[in-house]
This record gives sequence, structure tokens and C-alpha cells, in this order.
Amino acid sequence: MTSHPDLYAIVPAGGAGTRLWPLSRAGAPKFLHDLTGSGRSLLQTTVDRLTPLGRGVVVVTGERHVEAVRAQLPGLAPRDLLAEPSPRDSTAAIGLAAAVLAERHGDPVVGSFAADQVIDAGPGFAEAVRQGVVAARAGHVVTIGIAATGPSTAFGYVRSGVSLGLPDAPDARVAAGFTEKPDAETAAEYLATGEYRWNAGIFLVRAQVLLGHLERLLPQLHTGLREIAAAWDTPRRADVLERVWPGLQRIAIDHAVAEPVAAEGGVAVVPGDFAWDDVGDFASLAGLLPAGADDVRVLGPRDAVLAVDAERPLVAASSGRLVAVLGLPDAVVVDTPDAVLVTTRDHAQGVKGVVDALRAAGREDLL
Repeated sequence: MTSHPDLYAIVPAGGAGTRLWPLSRAGAPKFLHDLTGSGRSLLQTTVDRLTPLGRGVVVVTGERHVEAVRAQLPGLAPRDLLAEPSPRDSTAAIGLAAAVLAERHGDPVVGSFAADQVIDAGPGFAEAVRQGVVAARAGHVVTIGIAATGPSTAFGYVRSGVSLGLPDAPDARVAAGFTEKPDAETAAEYLATGEYRWNAGIFLVRAQVLLGHLERLLPQLHTGLREIAAAWDTPRRADVLERVWPGLQRIAIDHAVAEPVAAEGGVAVVPGDFAWDDVGDFASLAGLLPAGADDVRVLGPRDAVLAVDAERPLVAASSGRLVAVLGLPDAVVVDTPDAVLVTTRDHAQGVKGVVDALRAAGREDLL
């Protein structure tokens, strides 16, 4: 496995994973959970996967999650855990880490890898990162396009254009554009062309290139991030954060950088031929868990689940009670000490609506 001495991995660890409620909550989001039965949380497996590939790993998370992240990553140096005072979306999180790394190391290649994805850390992933680093060194913003297993409407798509002509990254191509979650018919048409892949939200770019794009496209955000980064490793950090951070624009990095720079021809895509899942809902989670002899998928103790005449149920049991499923096809049951969810795989994408209803009802205690 190739290690890149100029690569620093940024791991944005945020979000509440609302489609995995009540398992994932704002105070204990999905990246802190072991969702595959491996004995390691999604955050831990992400850092495990990235550590051998570069010079270092930096985790960006909210202040309320700092202690949990420290507990899960005891080997992470304190200076490599960046705490956001409040959520300001992915551009602020990734941009902050890039600006801090630029202050410390000049112009390294930085890669942004979400903390809550399940990825096969084999040679396919390492090769995609290797070619991505090569293309990033050449000045491109690079994304990794995942080979689609079907016309999913849950993911965004990236279109591959002409080759970049880089001898050390022969598969790198110009990213001809992004499409966010098309309908099923459009997704099928995309895949039929052979030009489209799922957008995994993984980016590699030189730190100064990213900051240069931000300076040009979002100058106020860039100025704020640079000011915070200049103070980060000094006693002035708290004062500067308190003054500057709340005024930073909230915008996703796809909209802030990837889409406008792609329109200018500055984004590249490299193929990612490895297993990937963003664990976006319980239907996705069911596909990651092994099926027992009775075709039951269980997250938690298997002896806490009883299925009778139930087709392909998924049960996440953490309350200590027995969960019995009788006669329901594709049932999803999530049993926690203070809340129970009962739905089906077909309705898995709608769980966010339950969270919205609880928020509207003022039940912040359950969020």
C-alpha cells in the first residue's frame, strides 16, 4: 500500500444521521456507532483506513462530540482534533482544516473523507487515492466516482469527461458535471451511458488550490477561515473563534467549490472500484449486516431478537428487551431505551420525517 508523504486526510465528523433515528441522535450521531458488527465505530474504521495512506489525519467535529471522539481515537494527537463551536456546513469544516494544515505545512495535498461511510479498505481504495493524489498535485480538485451497483435515487452522480492525460494517473478524467439525486428513470439513463458514477463526497486537492478557489468564489468565508487558522495554534484561538466563526457562511462544499469549479473544467474524477456505502438509511444498513439462517439482520445481541414468519426483517436492539417480529415482510424495528421505531425498508428514506415531527412537537429530548 502506497503512503503519500504530502497527504493529510481530513475527516469531517458531523451531522446527526436523522434517517437512522432513534439509533443515531444529535448527541450520538452515526459516526460514533458500530453499524457493521466489526467492533469498531464508523469513525474508527475511517481513521484506520486512512492512517497508512498519508502523513497524518485531522478530525473536525463539533464541540459537543469532542470527548467522545477523543475516547474513540486515543492515538489521535490533540492538535489534530479541530473542534467547531457550532455547525457551519462542510465548506467551513473542510476549509478550516485545510487552512490550519496550510499554516502548519505550506501546501500539502488534503483529502476529505467523511467519518460515516463504510468502505472496503483494499487495493481498490488505495489505488483511487493514489491516482487522486497525482491529479491533485497537478492542480485539480479531485473527486472519487464510485462504480454504481444500480440506478439509485439516494446518491448524487458525477459524469466523467475526457482524460487528463496524466501518465501516473491514467484513469483520471475531467469531471463533466454533477447531478444531485436524479429520479430513477434519469439515473438508469445515466448508467446506460457508462459515463456516470456515484458521487462519494470524497475530495483531494492541494490546500492552497482549495483556499484559492474559496478566495475567488467566497472571499468573505475565505478571509474568516484564514484568520481563524492563523490563530489556531496560538493563545488567540478562542477569542478569534468566538468573534469570526458565527459569521461564516453555511454552504456545502459541493455547491461552494465542486460545482462551480467543475463548470470551469477544474475538477477531475478518478474511478473508485471498491465497495462503498454511506449508510444513509436502514435499508442501506440491512445490506451491510450478515443474514442469519432465518434471513434476519440483527444489529446488537442476536438472542434479543425472535422472528416468526417474518421475511427479511432488520432489528437493531439495544434496550435489553426481547424484540419479536411476527408475520411482517421487510420490517425494520429499532428498539432503544427511550424510543422504538417500526417501519419497513421501503419507507426507510422517510425516517427523517419522524425526526422533523418530533422537532415540531418540541421533543428535543428524543433528538
